Amino acid sequence: MAHLSEAAVVKINEICDRYIDEKTPLMMILSDIQKEYGYIPLEVQELVSDRTGISVAEIYGVVTFYSFFSLKPKGKYIIGCCLGTACYVKGAQQIIDKFSEILGINPGETTEDGMFTIDALRCIGACGIAPAVSINGKVYPKMTIDSVPKVVAEYKALGGNN
Repeated sequence: MAHLSEAAVVKINEICDRYIDEKTPLMMILSDIQKEYGYIPLEVQELVSDRTGISVAEIYGVVTFYSFFSLKPKGKYIIGCCLGTACYVKGAQQIIDKFSEILGINPGETTEDGMFTIDALRCIGACGIAPAVSINGKVYPKMTIDSVPKVVAEYKALGGNN
């Protein structure tokens, strides 16, 4: 989506138009764009700004503040490693380090094949099952360093089939 196609411009304009009567439409517009394309680059933010009159600075601030919005494309499988206090105390840093080691990427990055993204999350509300990892919404409770290779292998086996 680096250079917006005519179809993408039409779709983004349609998304903006859905919320034309809303008093504060930005979160809904950005959420729909994120669902449609998987990320919200600057070019899209500029289009939304032109369409809504909301400044690019405000849009950029919202996109970068909320972790569920992304400026870059994410992988097919998004590995969210909770680093909140409960998870951190129970070894979450070592778990995210193991994912990074196996996949060859750092948190916030995506593998070259576009399969995996690692996200460091502050708290996913699963403190009772710490350390917790979420992959595309599926929560893995009480993760261990030894289970990381098995989980990665499971998703590699799925490949593009999920």
